[in-house]
Amino acid sequence: MGLDEALLEGIAAGGNPVLRFYGWTPPAVSVGYFQGLAEEVDLDACKRFGFDVVRRISGGGAVLHKSELTYSIIMGLDHPLAGAPLEESYRIICGGIILGLKKLGAGASFSGINDIVAGGRKISGNAQTRRRSSLLQHGTVLLDDDTDLMFQVLKVPPEKTGGSLVKETAGRVTSLRSLLDREVSFEEAAAALGSGFAKALNLEYGETGILPQEEARARSLAAEKFSTREWLFKR
Repeated sequence: MGLDEALLEGIAAGGNPVLRFYGWTPPAVSVGYFQGLAEEVDLDACKRFGFDVVRRISGGGAVLHKSELTYSIIMGLDHPLAGAPLEESYRIICGGIILGLKKLGAGASFSGINDIVAGGRKISGNAQTRRRSSLLQHGTVLLDDDTDLMFQVLKVPPEKTGGSLVKETAGRVTSLRSLLDREVSFEEAAAALGSGFAKALNLEYGETGILPQEEARARSLAAEKFSTREWLFKR
């Protein structure tokens, strides 16, 4: 999360647009900017499993980050796409995910404003924020299913914790493993999505590592903001 904001700051200062793929080690639960952490997350369960907990700078709901690929796209608001209405920018950016999934052999389509479904079930959730004269959109693509674990770390009203809800939720969510009946590695998914984003956004890009100043700023933000109690329990 610190790196996302560090990159956003750099682009606001005139840097080039960035597409980043990343995973979570250890696994983590993130909550949207407007959510109450204690109301959404079982902190004792996260501690028991050794999972991190973090608040995003974007909105949306609580998410378990474990068997998935996460992406971030960041660009200045002077970019034509960043200046588009919210729904249109979601449609164009998420179009890269749809093309990437197609490359892997999974047909997908939009559901609502910012979800992507495949086989009638959700495989990708996405969130966006616009600040510092820049746009940040990040989201996930599920590589494998973790529905049972999700119900252990996210808080659900007692009347909804029965097996029927777990089955119902599992019936609404899918993963690349379920769709393709094989394991899809992080690297394979990233390559396919990278190709999809390049086509959907009409981009040419080269691979670069994280710059030393970006890493230093990200670590500073992680220590001074994202890991602080003030930020975590902001709501």
